[in-house]
Amino acid sequence: MSTSDNRPRKQWYRKKVVWIPLLFVAYVFFVNSSYLAAPPAGSPFLLAHRGMTQTFHMEGLTNETCTAERIYPPEHPYLENTLPSMKAAFAAGADVVEFDVHWTKDGQFAVFHDWTLGCRTNGDGVTRDFTLADLQKLDIGYNYTADGGRTYPFRGKGIGLMPSLTDVLKAFPDESLLIHIKSNDPNEGQALADALQALPKERLEKLTVYGGDEPIAAVKSQIPELRVISMDTMKSCLIPYIAAGWSGYVPDACAHTQLHIPDQIAPWLWGWPNRFMARMEAVNTRAILVAGSGDFSAGFDTPADLDRVPATFTDGIWTNRIDRIGPVFPEKFAGN
Repeated sequence: MSTSDNRPRKQWYRKKVVWIPLLFVAYVFFVNSSYLAAPPAGSPFLLAHRGMTQTFHMEGLTNETCTAERIYPPEHPYLENTLPSMKAAFAAGADVVEFDVHWTKDGQFAVFHDWTLGCRTNGDGVTRDFTLADLQKLDIGYNYTADGGRTYPFRGKGIGLMPSLTDVLKAFPDESLLIHIKSNDPNEGQALADALQALPKERLEKLTVYGGDEPIAAVKSQIPELRVISMDTMKSCLIPYIAAGWSGYVPDACAHTQLHIPDQIAPWLWGWPNRFMARMEAVNTRAILVAGSGDFSAGFDTPADLDRVPATFTDGIWTNRIDRIGPVFPEKFAGN
């Protein structure tokens, strides 16, 4: 056979080599493009981090920083993780309120942010070394200052304001809550599961628990129907999704959970936002959009921050300033 006889076959082969990758790219685009997907129905919801809180500047923040010593000048009278602050958050427009829990010496759960007491209160020592009754005698606003210690605007106003988990569940029997275990102790997870497992199914459906891998695994083992989140559950879902989600594949680990997704990372998820949300909704999972890279619970805390939320986003938005975001939120997303 002459060289000229092979020319049509070679040309066909070259065209095939070019078109196969192009067809693959077109397929991936079609499967994952939000432009070609119907926008999801509904509007986004607001998650108020620690209720109505006193916020603080983030410069030089580390895990050891006492944030009560660097608050901004107070704009409202509420302290985080208290019943009044949670009530105010819901009144301001929150759909979900997040709060922190610590296991106490007498086997109960105190609602408080820190592992130790010295930063915020007039007490000292490790939280779990005290009984709930002892903790509730403390002034939880004792050390908050916005001017380097010259004045303490909440001193004397936080006595008896530390609630228990039981207090919160009783005060908000129908609202959605996000419970944060502040340790990585599996025994604490087991104790929390013991405290929650007697709740009726319809109540558990409005609760989510997150925290360290070990306590969350213990909670999930005992109450498999409860929505949970940890670094392990996030990785188990998102790493394989990032690897193969281009095909529409959703890992089993993504089912019935919650994903906290920084808005700087979200656009890299296959199908973001419309197809991604539809895929997660199909497996009963919701996404919570947090701000920036996700460091130190950064949230959407000014009206301008909301401009970064996709217009068709219908899952949760994390905020530390429900007092600022709640009033403008309905108008901002009125068209959804």
